[in-house]
Amino acid sequence: MTAPDYQTLIDAETWAFIARTDACYPPDTASMGIADQRRIYDGMCRLFHQGYPAGIGAQDSLIAGVPCRSYAGEGLAKTGPKVLYLHGGGFVVGGLDSHDDVCAEICAETGLTVVAADYRLSPEHDHPAAFDDAMAVACALGEPILLVGDSAGGNLAAAVAHRLRGSDVRVLGQVLIYPGLGGDTGRGSYLTHAHAPMLTRDDVLFYAGIRHSGVVVQGDPTVSPLQDSDFSGLPPTVAISAECDPLADDARDYAAATRAAGGLAIWLQEPGLVHGYLRARHSVARARLSFTRICTAISALSKGEWPYDTEPK
Repeated sequence: MTAPDYQTLIDAETWAFIARTDACYPPDTASMGIADQRRIYDGMCRLFHQGYPAGIGAQDSLIAGVPCRSYAGEGLAKTGPKVLYLHGGGFVVGGLDSHDDVCAEICAETGLTVVAADYRLSPEHDHPAAFDDAMAVACALGEPILLVGDSAGGNLAAAVAHRLRGSDVRVLGQVLIYPGLGGDTGRGSYLTHAHAPMLTRDDVLFYAGIRHSGVVVQGDPTVSPLQDSDFSGLPPTVAISAECDPLADDARDYAAATRAAGGLAIWLQEPGLVHGYLRARHSVARARLSFTRICTAISALSKGEWPYDTEPK
């Protein structure tokens, strides 16, 4: 298998983002304890934090016993659909601060209230703790909801969407951003991009196991939505992948399975981008365009609209 030419695929702006991210991580980070890894990750997130758009504010509260942060703005509707945002971080790192500015900007761009959930993390809390927290918040919001998440959060968003089929909770759609959905790690993008910048196949395997005290669980859709046996009845789905990411095929395969079951779904692959590119939305033109597409999708789904004519070739 020919290794990808990342020097050609990835542009200079993205390489600068990668270098700035890598500079936050000491060489021995992988061998550090979880507390140190979280400290380093949080420091990296602070480095990229862009603040809030004008007129946007946030309030912390408990929703169904889960710490949450709700974002709203001056003049924005107080009722109507809400976005439940589930952050990435491999189920190990991240929280209300790690994606704080991302949520504030989604609120500003869409005019929707955004609720970020601080779900419990591994290894202190094995699966299904994070899933249970996401479900509890989704059921408690009391409005039609949109499920949005990146990376591990994309996994949780999809898992919640599968579980909520046939329930009283109205899910208007889901937007999954470079999600890890439990695809086959022995083929496709997992091998082609096994050594991609920002996320490697070894990283994926580590995070897959840590949710269950080192055991990788198969066949459970609350763990791996791609391994569900039934994709019918899912809400309209926009699944977005970064091209240079071992997880890239998960979004593609999930959208294909949803369409095959009669659902409305589209896969968007962002060329030349890497895992975690949401933090590059202010410095990398490709990431900025993708973030605009993400916000456009959220806004359209909240209105019951489908802004896509056909599946891209």
